Order: sequence, then C-alpha cells, then structure tokens
Amino acid sequence: MDDRNRSTISPKPPLVTSYDRVAAEYTARIADELDGKPLDRALLRAFAEQVRGPIWDLGCGPGHVAAFLASLGTAVEGVDLSSGMVAQARQRHPNLSVRQGDLRDLAIPAATLGGIVAFYSIIHLDPTDLVPAFQEWWRALRPEGRVLVAFHSGDTVVHLDTWWDQPVDLDFRFLPLAHVSAALQQAQFHIEAELVRAPYPQVEHPSQRAYILARKDG
Repeated sequence: MDDRNRSTISPKPPLVTSYDRVAAEYTARIADELDGKPLDRALLRAFAEQVRGPIWDLGCGPGHVAAFLASLGTAVEGVDLSSGMVAQARQRHPNLSVRQGDLRDLAIPAATLGGIVAFYSIIHLDPTDLVPAFQEWWRALRPEGRVLVAFHSGDTVVHLDTWWDQPVDLDFRFLPLAHVSAALQQAQFHIEAELVRAPYPQVEHPSQRAYILARKDG
C-alpha cells in the first residue's frame, strides 16, 4: 500500500477501538447476563409478542439479546459498530445473523423493520445525537413497529481510560428517563411503557436501570 492510499483510511473512532480491545473479555463476563435478569427476559418476551416483522438488535455486543429473541422464534439480526464484537457474536452464535453497522445510520430502506431493541447502546451517544438516532429508527420501522430501549438511569457520565487491563477511551452516560422519553417523542414515537428497576446484586453494575417501550403509529 502506498502512502497516498494509506492517507485516505480514517482511523477508527475511540468507541470502536475500545470495544475491539475488550471484546473477548466482555463476552466472557457479560454474554450470559440474561440468565440472572428475569425482568429483562420478560420484557423481551413481551416485546417479541407485539412485533411483526424482523427485529434488529442495535449495539448487540456478543449477541446474547439477539440470540434470546431468536430462541423465541423471531427473525432477528444483530448490529454492532465494533468488528471485534461482531466476531465474538458470530463465534458464540454461529446461526445468528450479525453485521457491523452504526445505530445512527441503519443504511436500509424506510419501513423495513418490525422492531428495534437497544440494550445499553445509547449510553455512548452524545445527548444531542439521541433525537437524530431515534428519527433514523422511526424511518427504518414499519407502521406499528416498536422500540425497546434499556439504559442506565441517572445524570452522570462515567469515563474509563482502562477497562479489564486494556486501554480504552469510553464515556458511559447515565440518562434521565424523562430525557430519553422526550427524545423518542420528538422523533414521533408514541410511548407505551416506562419502567425503572434496581440493579440485580452480584449480576450487574450497581446502577438504576430504565426501559422504554415505544411505537411508531401507523
């Protein structure tokens, strides 16, 4: 490769590089977490019952949420910005369809999807990116399509320079439920349900968890 061609390659964003570095350890620690989260499993089952058409799991990580939905008989595809995470998901779930992609730009025709699930993927978005991302989701969904989003509830930002002995550059944004709900409504979604729960001890980071179920009206 000559210098001219090399100069046209953009470096990976810190978010991608960071998750590429921790992908294997993340999978080892997180990929079975739904086993200890009965409410999450119940919400995913209820979501799957209401969705008609394909579901995309945005920010799928090692694919555990998408795999759970697939076990319910739904047509689901995982999407993650990190190629390392995509590789982990494919290795762990060889029958699961997984692709690399950006939740802010789904690159599919309008009204393609029946549902979108996003568990702890919007926590890396700048607050100003929430509405544009949700508008892109609204565009990609069919009428009566639904979104189920989960995130850390709060108003703080946790920055990591090191994670599991790997150098990273990550901001984890704890988001007020009312702020995310308002952003979804600004993107024309109808809010069907909101829920906040305490963390499961010994299973997850000790933060309040928030969930919103929203619908694109027909």
